[in-house]
Amino acid sequence: MPSVRELSTPYENFMLGPLPGPGVCELCFNLTDGYDRCYACSKNQLWLDAFVPISYSVGYEQLHHVLRNYKRLDGEIGRRLCLDVAAVLWRFLDRHETCVAHKLRTQALDLVTTVPSNGPGMDRLRWIVSTLVRPTAARHLSLLKRRSDSISAHQFDPVKFEATASLHGTSILLIDDTWTTGASAQSAAAALKRAGAKGVAAVTVGRHLNRGWHENDRRLRALVRPYRWDRCALCASAD
Repeated sequence: MPSVRELSTPYENFMLGPLPGPGVCELCFNLTDGYDRCYACSKNQLWLDAFVPISYSVGYEQLHHVLRNYKRLDGEIGRRLCLDVAAVLWRFLDRHETCVAHKLRTQALDLVTTVPSNGPGMDRLRWIVSTLVRPTAARHLSLLKRRSDSISAHQFDPVKFEATASLHGTSILLIDDTWTTGASAQSAAAALKRAGAKGVAAVTVGRHLNRGWHENDRRLRALVRPYRWDRCALCASAD
């Protein structure tokens, strides 16, 4: 079995680490046209206490295809993509979960859960987080269930999800594969807060962007390659 480093190293060639700064949304690290917050973060209700994407996921490029296909493909290809996603998540959290915890002003996050999906392969992210990723496996609980499939994945609704347990006083690490508008993660955080969580932080593997929007292509090409595992968007904010 290849190691976490061996599985994740090839991703360094196409992962792009978000960084804070002018023209970057201060909440979700979207590239903006000079604003402090992107349109979605200005419009949606904000329930998350912290958010960090591991990489930008550029539409129809390598990471985007991985994050679409690990849930859709069966057989050896699907299995390999699941291992790759697990390795990327493991390597990042092993180094940077403390950055997320510090953002919540705590030393460690008590529990880990995933954003429920209603798409194909809906259980694969949960399997990755609960079984394959060592930094999260022992703390994982299925804390959320979807209340209605009629609500769009890109639409925020504070009652889209329901918590399955009382979470009084706990801090939660919420994991998803892709952030597009943030509606699902914010809806999930709302449910966790209603159940008593004192803090909710989200980590996603990919923060979706379209290269053709405004100056995105130029700004993405300016980001450092290969990907740096020693720096995340949160600890870079503290530099």
